[in-house]
Amino acid sequence: MSTPEDPTIGRLVADASRDISALVQAEIQLAKSELRFSAKAGGIGAAMIAVAGFLGLLIVILLSIAFAYFLTMTGLDPAWAFLIVAGAYLLLAVVLILVGIKALRKIRVPQKTIATAKEIPAALKGRTS
Repeated sequence: MSTPEDPTIGRLVADASRDISALVQAEIQLAKSELRFSAKAGGIGAAMIAVAGFLGLLIVILLSIAFAYFLTMTGLDPAWAFLIVAGAYLLLAVVLILVGIKALRKIRVPQKTIATAKEIPAALKGRTS
């Protein structure tokens, strides 16, 4: 027997709907909070990496100049010393370009993924191919 204090099915559904809505909103707020923290940490990390990259570039330039001046200590004219350093960088650049082109040629179209992706619409309609 039902008493006047017993909730109806409609009220139970409404309560469950309200609770689910509150839970979803709480989860969204938690996700926003976590993402805000992660974005801040990511921004700081990216800035530090950018500064380190810039300092690395400065180090390469200074070491290149130092190497060229060390070559002048052998009695080589400074112009030739700097040309030797520039030539070494040119050679390194050519090697990197060739290795990069070889790596790019290995890129292939994901044929299996494309084939299975084409089957998804039929599978959703309940058909198999």
